[in-house]
Amino acid sequence: MNEASFDLTGKVAVITGGSRGIGAALVRGFARAGADVVITSRKLDSCEALAAEIRSETTVQATAVGCHVGKWDDCDRLMDTVERLHGRCDVFVNNAGMSPLYPDLASISEDYWDKVTAVNLKGPFRLGVRAGTLMTAGGGGSIINVGTIGSLRPGSTELVYACAKAGLNALTIGLSEAFAPKVRVNALLPAGVATDVTKAWSEETKRRAVISTPLGRIGEPEDYVGPALWLASSASGWVTGTVIRVDGGACRQM
Repeated sequence: MNEASFDLTGKVAVITGGSRGIGAALVRGFARAGADVVITSRKLDSCEALAAEIRSETTVQATAVGCHVGKWDDCDRLMDTVERLHGRCDVFVNNAGMSPLYPDLASISEDYWDKVTAVNLKGPFRLGVRAGTLMTAGGGGSIINVGTIGSLRPGSTELVYACAKAGLNALTIGLSEAFAPKVRVNALLPAGVATDVTKAWSEETKRRAVISTPLGRIGEPEDYVGPALWLASSASGWVTGTVIRVDGGACRQM
């Protein structure tokens, strides 16, 4: 293996939830590796701002597409747009997610359940199937699902999110068989990451997160660029159906 294995020149990478946090870090990392990037989220203006930044700093194409991944038709429109603009998709990252706070489990409504599971599981299912189908018809590719270590150790404060992300783990395994051998499908499981979500954490929550992590800090969005780039590139050419913890050792287990 050499450094060229991580080169994505000429590839097309689509990142949902791509305007901020882990998604934006992946957009920048993939663009630096040479990939043309399609940046999508519900906030089209934020996607367009990042696309402009990428175009000003690199020579790759960067396109912004508005999409609510919790809506089936929006997922189809996104993939139709990718196929129309590029005719291919080499890397697809299901990164969009949501987990609004709730006071207690009994207060969770059906509407809350439907919204959270739609964004974290229904949309990734539809997008994964569409992306995998397009990749299979072409030269193959890599699908990367971004989940959470909460899918392995669910807690009461984000239980609906954890349930949906556990389904995403199952989707990862199932799609790795469905689209083999041309398409590889893997997942990354973050722990606490310094994004907009953790801004709402109390100081005690932040302290506990640091203490429970052997590497002594919570994650940063840039911590996910290397693992995602590895999964996106030929460097991981014999890796599929894996669920990889990127959590500073917080959820260490056999």
